[in-house]
Amino acid sequence: MDKVKEIVSEINKGNPKPIYFLMGEEPYYIDKISQYISDNVLTEDEKGFNQMVLYGKDTSVDEVVANAKRFPMMAEYQVVIVKEAQHLSRNIESLVSYAENPQPTTILVICYKYKKLDKRKKLYKAIQKSGELFESKKLYENQVADWIRRTMAGKQYKISPKSCIMLVEYLGTDLSKINNELDKLTLVVPKETEIIPELIEQHIGISKDFNNFELKKAIGERDVKKASRIIDYFSQNPKDNPFVVTVTLLNTFFTQLLQYHGLNDHSPGNVAKVLGVNPYFVNEFSVAARNYPMKRVSGIISSLRELDLKGKGVGASNMDQGDLLKELLAEIV
Repeated sequence: MDKVKEIVSEINKGNPKPIYFLMGEEPYYIDKISQYISDNVLTEDEKGFNQMVLYGKDTSVDEVVANAKRFPMMAEYQVVIVKEAQHLSRNIESLVSYAENPQPTTILVICYKYKKLDKRKKLYKAIQKSGELFESKKLYENQVADWIRRTMAGKQYKISPKSCIMLVEYLGTDLSKINNELDKLTLVVPKETEIIPELIEQHIGISKDFNNFELKKAIGERDVKKASRIIDYFSQNPKDNPFVVTVTLLNTFFTQLLQYHGLNDHSPGNVAKVLGVNPYFVNEFSVAARNYPMKRVSGIISSLRELDLKGKGVGASNMDQGDLLKELLAEIV
């Protein structure tokens, strides 16, 4: 993210801001920036007297301000990091007087996860003038695969599109969780290696053959035999393959396929842009469109919504996951 690089660059140049207010739905970048400041502003000798970590659950805004107003000892700066600061949300506006006149020799880092400041209020405007406001936004699912690719490139690895999709499908959009798994891979796989599905399966434990990605592909191709094998595998491993995840992914796929049918321009670039998918997967929609006409796709989406309700116990209290999956396959193909 360009803003993260800009913040790090200014710190490296010796131009830190007196306040860093890190907020938003995605905790990954909040943790990264606060950790960078913790690791790099002070030397190890300076940290003993000049670096403090407070926790929102165990402190107050008044205590944060009192610590921030202290002077550093035998160092140019002191660093005060407030983790889990969202627990101070009820009184966070009382920080405004400090934000309007911050201690220039203090670097105050506020980690305000899963929440945002109200832009209309004084604190937001005060920090805009005196410090750095950073909003860490949650990535959409179709953006996470590209984030994985860029992250691995930064670690000097390549990663195949299918491997990216497997990780997103299995781990969701939690960047911290994904990054932890990527770090495990880099410990055992040499640099410059391309991360392929076999490596994901071997070192992370995600099946390269029996996953929602492969099920979606098999259904798009009307490969009933392959789809049935995957369904059987899911039935035997329900905890690792929740029905609600499967039905949601297929609903998204057929909704996108409905959009595909409505396009005049089916060029890969346009399809990828309109549907919000990696160009690598455009051919799947081309194949599926030949197998499922627009009217049939509409009927499938309706059936998937009914099955989603059944999966949540509405009108199907006695159906186990295996029965739901078999009905799902029957409804589609």
